[in-house]
Amino acid sequence: MLCQDCGKRPATLHFTKIVGGEKSEFHFCEACARERGEMIPGTANGFSIHSLLSGLLDFDPPGGGQIAQPLRCETCGLTYSQFSKIGRFGCSDCYRYFDGKLDPLFKRVHGNTVHVGKVPQRTGSLIRSRREIDRLKRDLQERIAREDFESAARIRDRIRELERRLADG
Repeated sequence: MLCQDCGKRPATLHFTKIVGGEKSEFHFCEACARERGEMIPGTANGFSIHSLLSGLLDFDPPGGGQIAQPLRCETCGLTYSQFSKIGRFGCSDCYRYFDGKLDPLFKRVHGNTVHVGKVPQRTGSLIRSRREIDRLKRDLQERIAREDFESAARIRDRIRELERRLADG
């Protein structure tokens, strides 16, 4: 595959961006990635995928991330501004301290704040059933709002049946 920037050299840097369910793939050669200001693995500074994502998502707040009281993890001392620059937490408690800022970030990056990835075929029946129940409950609420009570009753019965199966194991 050739670099989508220059169209001459092989693309060695590949990444995928999914925003709102729309998937975009990007493929660059090392030279074009350098021209864009990104470093490549194995070079002196290394490639910062976070800085690339930050630019794509406008992750860093305006003004370089400077706010009156910096948000800081009390366990490891990492500030939110530092997290936005390095792209990873200092400890597991950072999730709790930065909680208010994470949902919007996850929504921008993944399109959702709840994992909806693949489920293993052999061991995933419980997860698939719970997802189906959640989907049916949303559908039930829509039918009730539209005053389509006959369909709502059928959906209610289906939810009860699935919940009974889950309870029985």
